[in-house]
Amino acid sequence: MNALDAVRGSEHVLEGCSLPDVLAAAELQTRVDRKYLLTPEAFTDLVASLRLSHRVLEIGGLRAFRYESVYFDTPDLDSYLGAARGRRRKFKVRTRTYLDSEACLLEVKRAGGREETVKERIDHPVEERHSLDAAGRSFVEERLALSGGGAEALEPTLTTTYRRMTLVDLASGSRLTCDAGLVLTDQGGRSRGMDDRVLVETKASGAAGEADRLLWRRGFRPVRISKYAVGMAALNPQLPANRWHRVLRDHFGSRQESLSS
Repeated sequence: MNALDAVRGSEHVLEGCSLPDVLAAAELQTRVDRKYLLTPEAFTDLVASLRLSHRVLEIGGLRAFRYESVYFDTPDLDSYLGAARGRRRKFKVRTRTYLDSEACLLEVKRAGGREETVKERIDHPVEERHSLDAAGRSFVEERLALSGGGAEALEPTLTTTYRRMTLVDLASGSRLTCDAGLVLTDQGGRSRGMDDRVLVETKASGAAGEADRLLWRRGFRPVRISKYAVGMAALNPQLPANRWHRVLRDHFGSRQESLSS
């Protein structure tokens, strides 16, 4: 059983809930995130343990959705290096496309206080998801307090695709996203993938949620991983990547290998 099998096999363990239910209980654009890499078996056990407290997002009969994210960075890789070097004012700019519905958003993520993540987003034309239009550049400049025209330097750098299932605790407002079948592709067409782990990310307004506590009791601890950073590091071995060394070593093998060229 691989990660995608585990997610597909867990889709109907929990009762479903609608997108309005999720947004009302757990929109959480300012939040504390914790990430875990689970074997397919550990993920299946986690979902079974949450069946009484959590619901699974369901839209149009689907419970696992296809995502595509395009990340933008400067020629000097300011976004990547900000994360690699632990800078206080690190940021990410990406378009996120929900491939099943062809909806697209432009998102800016910034580091807030107390290890919080602040995410702001606007609608973006799906056919323009690999570029930033004038409205998008203006949005990015305002959110990152860039000087006029500063977003002009941003260019597409990495594309990620995966399937996501979202679980929600409607009582506490916490949620967790469960990603499988991750593929990371650079602008030159080189790609790497991870099919042996489900990336689970818990999102809460502060205190740890039930899923965190369950995972801790089972010996799992949060890991340092960013899809963008790990993808860039795996495909570009010359980049500094000490912060993600363990994940790269254990799940992506040699940084110089690629699935395709």
